[in-house]
Amino acid sequence: MITATDTGNRIELQFAHNPYIIGAVKQIEGKRYNPATQTWSVPKEQLQAVQSLQKKYGGGINVNVQRRPEEINVIPELPELTIEIPLKRALFPFQAKGVAQGLKFKRFINGDQPGLGKTTQAIATAVGAGCKCILVICPSTLKTNWQREWEIVAGMKSMILNDSVKNTWSKYYTANLYKVFIVNYESLKKYFVHKINTPEGKRLSLKYIEFKKEINLFDCIIIDELHRCKDGTTQQAKFVMGLTRGKEYVFGLTGTPVVNKPKDLISQLYIIGQLGAIVPNYKYFMDRYCGGNGQGAFNLKELNYKLSTTCFFQRQKKEVLKELPDKMRQIVLCDITTRKEYNEAIDDLANYLKEFRQKTDLQVQKSMMGEVMVRIGVCKNISARGKLNEVFEYVDEITEAGEKVVVFIHQKEIALKLLEHYPQAVSVRGDDNMEQRQIAIDKFQNNPSTNVIICSIKAAGVGITLTASSRVAFVELPWHPADCDQCEDRCHRIGQKDSVQVTYFLGSETIDEHIYDIIEKKRLISNEVTGTDDSVQREIIDKIKNLFN
Repeated sequence: MITATDTGNRIELQFAHNPYIIGAVKQIEGKRYNPATQTWSVPKEQLQAVQSLQKKYGGGINVNVQRRPEEINVIPELPELTIEIPLKRALFPFQAKGVAQGLKFKRFINGDQPGLGKTTQAIATAVGAGCKCILVICPSTLKTNWQREWEIVAGMKSMILNDSVKNTWSKYYTANLYKVFIVNYESLKKYFVHKINTPEGKRLSLKYIEFKKEINLFDCIIIDELHRCKDGTTQQAKFVMGLTRGKEYVFGLTGTPVVNKPKDLISQLYIIGQLGAIVPNYKYFMDRYCGGNGQGAFNLKELNYKLSTTCFFQRQKKEVLKELPDKMRQIVLCDITTRKEYNEAIDDLANYLKEFRQKTDLQVQKSMMGEVMVRIGVCKNISARGKLNEVFEYVDEITEAGEKVVVFIHQKEIALKLLEHYPQAVSVRGDDNMEQRQIAIDKFQNNPSTNVIICSIKAAGVGITLTASSRVAFVELPWHPADCDQCEDRCHRIGQKDSVQVTYFLGSETIDEHIYDIIEKKRLISNEVTGTDDSVQREIIDKIKNLFN
């Protein structure tokens, strides 16, 4: 596919690397290569030769639309929030401005950098707008987090849709029990689509999808990770389009609205009902901003201006750094993919604990304690393996947004699986010598293309600096809050210019939740654990024993 742009007296050519196209262009008299833009150009007199190439390889010339001068003006500052919104959690000033802009736009994309509280802003905007029935569409791994945030931010109960309420969820709304409902992308068809009537030989179209009448209850749709719908031809994107059609309030949240090219925006703008506010039609958008074929990127300053004045806002951490706390923690509960294996291991642990409880001799109990901890370790391992898909998704989101991330693990097996998935990553592990560790650290700190480092909690928890990143993730948990704090502070230390966001991945309904609970309780007592390893193990075992009583 070759995009040709009239630049005055020459025609600039853009195409994916292809030795055959390059060879053909080299045969055109007057050709010229620009290494700065990595594009070829030819004299305007060679238009016929260019058209011959496009006929063979695809493409087009959209001179008139692309050459029109860009419409650019000063983008106004976000407005101040002038109304009182009843919230349990106070907004940062920059978040309040985001809410004010959201209330003004009604249908918009919040493109704030990850870690700036897009979830909080969306909830506050919905409350401030007085929305009566709200649907949150999000990745499966974030459903519980959204439920928790509604309670923390607004003091509101929310329902995560599941099979038990497949046909009755609307009754909970009409009975005034819930006004917020949460669903993952993959379940949209199950809960909201009556049937699909695509004629044989036709591609799926929105007009062939018949939605259930209950979707008319929603007056507000919040779509988390909106960029998942960048391909408007997918079934998932079609469902979201149908759900948002005609709604007064539609909030799209994504830190990466343009994943690859401006074309990624078209479906997202259609979903929020604002494509027509930007351009007259789809073809105009393609010609003006995408080179006609969807592969190009043109007139981007104009596009940014139009977006920012109609339906989009975005802030970077560096813009609002003074308003952010030094460190923020969040939990992501994961539905582990190793559930069957985990259940077998937890049953084995339960049986062993019965024997442990029956022993009266303290010395015997103490000798058995090690075996209990081994079995608990097995459960932790299985949970960690079951969380990896969610971890991969999280890391991808951060790196696609141009940030770096530090991932803490405990077991070598988990480190190897991460390194297999991210071959460009570096690591600091227990079996590395000092020279290997320093090479990995220096590469992560100084090389822009090295955006993931995988660290052992024990080996990398002290004595090193990783301030190139402000994002920290724990796939596995240590036993002590002090170990957590030490790991977090590899990024949260002198030289760090951003607020550090720490994410703990916990297996839902697994031993992870109980270990994290112990860690948090100990944090409340002291910044460091003063108890011995033996006392911590005893507390963990007592807590696990109580689960089976």
